[in-house]
Amino acid sequence: MRYILRRREIVADDWHHFGEEGFTAACPLIIRLEQLRKDPLGWRAWRGALGVRLAPDDDPEDLAAALPRFDLVAVEFPNSGDGRGYSTGRLLRETYGFAGELRAVGAGVRQDQVYLMGRCGFDSLELAPGEDLEAARHAPQRYDVAYQPGTAATAALTTIRAQRFFAA
Repeated sequence: MRYILRRREIVADDWHHFGEEGFTAACPLIIRLEQLRKDPLGWRAWRGALGVRLAPDDDPEDLAAALPRFDLVAVEFPNSGDGRGYSTGRLLRETYGFAGELRAVGAGVRQDQVYLMGRCGFDSLELAPGEDLEAARHAPQRYDVAYQPGTAATAALTTIRAQRFFAA
């Protein structure tokens, strides 16, 4: 069983990636965008919860019209130096209005990135193998000041100036 960080809680992952062992038609399923492109009508008819996984080279605009069909969008971070996933997350939330679960996946999902991923709209993280889930759960508490704007969800916190001068 795989465990993920969802909304700062460690939970068992009920989603399965297409082709993964233990997958059944009743399971919530994550497919790659390329699979969706090969059989869009077949996947549109899928009756269960459906998620899509975007590779770093995938353009979220290609998915915009179909976003209401998806309960989850997984954005791949192939390594910790590849920041394209941050932009994809913000685009999905702010430009395309995706309100479902936004998950960071891949080898680049590390505990030191948790705070920044949350500010870009990610609400669940499938950490890279070997990463400590408990440490990742507490990672956002290390920071109390942000010097750049976040998504609309994080904008309600306070202004940068208030954070700098009135932090406890």
